[in-house]
Amino acid sequence: MSEMSPEFIITFTTILISGIGIIVGTAIPAIVEGRAVLKALDSITRQPESANDIRTTLLISMALLESTSIYVMLVILILIFANPLVTLLFN
Repeated sequence: MSEMSPEFIITFTTILISGIGIIVGTAIPAIVEGRAVLKALDSITRQPESANDIRTTLLISMALLESTSIYVMLVILILIFANPLVTLLFN
C-alpha cells in the first residue's frame, strides 16, 4: 500500500472530491429553493391578489435553481465515469 499508482490516486481523489461536490452542489440549491418558497408563500399571504404573478416568478426561479444542481451532477458523473484526468495525464 506504500506505493500506489498515479492512476489510483487520481481516481480516488476524483471520487472523493465528487462526493463532496455532489453534497455541496445539491444542498445549497435545496436550501435556496426552500427559502424562495418561504418568501413566495409569505408574499402570497400578504398580497393574495398578486398570487399568479408570484407563482409564475417562483416557478421560473425554481427551474433556474434546479438547473445548477443538474449541472453539478453532470460534471460529477463525467469526472467519475469518464475521468478525463487519467487519460490526459497518463497517455
